[in-house]
Amino acid sequence: MKFTQTEGKNRTDRQKVIGKATPRIEGALKATGKATYAYEWHDIAPKPAFGYVLGAAIAKGRITSMDTSGAESSAGVLAVVTAENAGPLDKGNFNVVKLLAGPEIQHYHQAIAVIVARTFEEARAGATKIKVRYASEPGVYDLEVAKETAVKPPARWGNEPDSAAGDFAGAFAAAPFKIDATYHTPAHSHAMMEPFASIAAWKGDELTVWTANQMIAWSRADLAKTLKMPPEKVRVVSPYVGGGFGGKLWIRADVLLAALGARAAKRPVKVALPRPMMANNTVHRPATIQRVRLGAGKDGKITAFAHENWAGNQKGGSTETATLASRALYAGANRMTSNRNATLDLPEGNAMRAPGDAPGSMAFEIAIDEIAEKVGLDPVEFRVINDTQVNPEKPAQTYSTRKLIQCLKTGAEKFGWSKRNAKPGAVRDGNWLVGLGVATAYRGAPTMNSGARVRIESSGRVIVETDMTDIGTGSYTIIGQTAAEMMGVPLDRVDVRLGDSNFPVSAGSGGQFGAVSATSGVYAACLKLREAIATKLGVAADTLEIDDGFAVAGSKRVALGEVAGTEGLSAEDKIEFATDREKHLHYTFGAHFVEVGVHAITSEVRVRRMLAVCHAGRILNPPAARNQIIGAMTMGVGAALMEELVVDKKVGFFVNHDLASYEVPVHADIPHQECVFLDDEDPTVSPMKALGVGELGICGVSAAVANAVYNATGKRVRDYPITIDKLMRT
Repeated sequence: MKFTQTEGKNRTDRQKVIGKATPRIEGALKATGKATYAYEWHDIAPKPAFGYVLGAAIAKGRITSMDTSGAESSAGVLAVVTAENAGPLDKGNFNVVKLLAGPEIQHYHQAIAVIVARTFEEARAGATKIKVRYASEPGVYDLEVAKETAVKPPARWGNEPDSAAGDFAGAFAAAPFKIDATYHTPAHSHAMMEPFASIAAWKGDELTVWTANQMIAWSRADLAKTLKMPPEKVRVVSPYVGGGFGGKLWIRADVLLAALGARAAKRPVKVALPRPMMANNTVHRPATIQRVRLGAGKDGKITAFAHENWAGNQKGGSTETATLASRALYAGANRMTSNRNATLDLPEGNAMRAPGDAPGSMAFEIAIDEIAEKVGLDPVEFRVINDTQVNPEKPAQTYSTRKLIQCLKTGAEKFGWSKRNAKPGAVRDGNWLVGLGVATAYRGAPTMNSGARVRIESSGRVIVETDMTDIGTGSYTIIGQTAAEMMGVPLDRVDVRLGDSNFPVSAGSGGQFGAVSATSGVYAACLKLREAIATKLGVAADTLEIDDGFAVAGSKRVALGEVAGTEGLSAEDKIEFATDREKHLHYTFGAHFVEVGVHAITSEVRVRRMLAVCHAGRILNPPAARNQIIGAMTMGVGAALMEELVVDKKVGFFVNHDLASYEVPVHADIPHQECVFLDDEDPTVSPMKALGVGELGICGVSAAVANAVYNATGKRVRDYPITIDKLMRT
């Protein structure tokens, strides 16, 4: 079915199941260890062999020789696959670098071989016996240096790299209050709990992979292209994913090398990337350098706005478009933004939770506080004054719904913002300097076409099948809720099957589009199934009611199982969105409030409490949505205070490539968190009237922490993460 923003009331508006606080329907499986993740499919691929990936020991150059004979004769080794014997490989649809390198090396720890053996230990031991000689070449690893030769990147996802309106230069020069500041955000690791892992098995010329992946259809197409085989010969299965954050949107070396290893060894092969290899072998959030210039009048209104961004990536890679977070966020007629991409010989940079918007807001939402202070306005009041209901770059483009002011005012009241002392360093609690900070959260709410198949069994149970994935977000539950609502059955009579390329193609998990798109696809399939029921009963579809497991039309009242019959009854459909992007901006909004304590002697920073007030349309499952927001808030704290992939700028790799030295928040770092959702619906986006929340929660959090640190200390740190040494030096 096509959704054209004209659909009014529908069955989901009853909210008998949708919108109710619902425990995860797969929760017990996860809690008891019965949910089978990619590396655990023992019964599907019995007695698999194990693959160990060998990574390049240089960041740039060539392999001049590789002697694999020692590994091949090592105990238990079944096969060694390199670029020399792997057969012809394509680079795939989405891969910037080769997943199996040779002879050219594009980055440190790029895979150069997979050793397949009877056990993991034997495969690892065999890898140590491979002798590789390299010819190293000079590389560029420092963004500060590379930005001088950065170039304008192509448009990405429909967004041009540059934008302009009015006369920025003239307005900035004339502004009575102005700031001109540069901010740095470092590279970040996805650091998901489940490593990149896959099992591959061949049956003749057909390949099945069980892998940890967010986008089944993309990955099937990518793997088929890389292996130069028809997509219909490839099956991708990923029913549970232990976190992805964008790192698992595309295939990585584990799945390709598992497939190559299984073909060479003629048996199923398991490959998992060891944690120390993940940071350099896979993808990361690129570092940015951002310059923000703002001018404002005495009334606090922004008169001039410029946001320039530099990021780096492998040649041919995309850029981290940090200006997307600011282009249409606040009013102001005279504006310009630009993004430039520098070529770096570091591992590939790519999507990480709220790409562009998260690092962009880290800089821009500090700049907003800085100009508010110059004008002499409270930072909440300044944001309210500069609210806009239209795109300031394209005034004909309005927001479908925007309640940012309500988010800010609700949050200020709940958080006790009126008690904030505007003078930095004025509030103490013993040896602790106490400060409050605020920032706006702003993230797009896109949709993607999504399909599903829904079936009624003779028992009356409802089966839902779609290749949508659950990356810890609660997809199983909200899809089950949608089917239960639409088909008039209790949730415990719905079976949800996800993450298999044999199922209809869904939106997949990413970009904050997954939940609203996938549930809309289930909605469409359920409508078609209801039509089939009506046809079987000989009644008009608009006269049919289905409740409590019975189909009712006039005097007819028949159990769904009876309607389905012994063969069952099924329907398949997809939602196709016809959003008028020139007319409406579809976005989610929020306001983050943070209280920190900074030790007056040691400069240690402790977050004391946090509040997020979010506007994201209808909330399909409040506990799951809250979990998404507070998890994102936690990631925002990490980005503010500790997370940084440290680059060795001489030899070109991330030094702290494990969880011992890449620091992320732990329970002791995170205090009381509160999340409030404004009661609202957006009927222009989808029949579910919902918007995404998966990435909204991370946008602005880091800046709110930084602004709170400034309020506590009077020290403005513009170089993330905000660590003790930087506070002491400031």
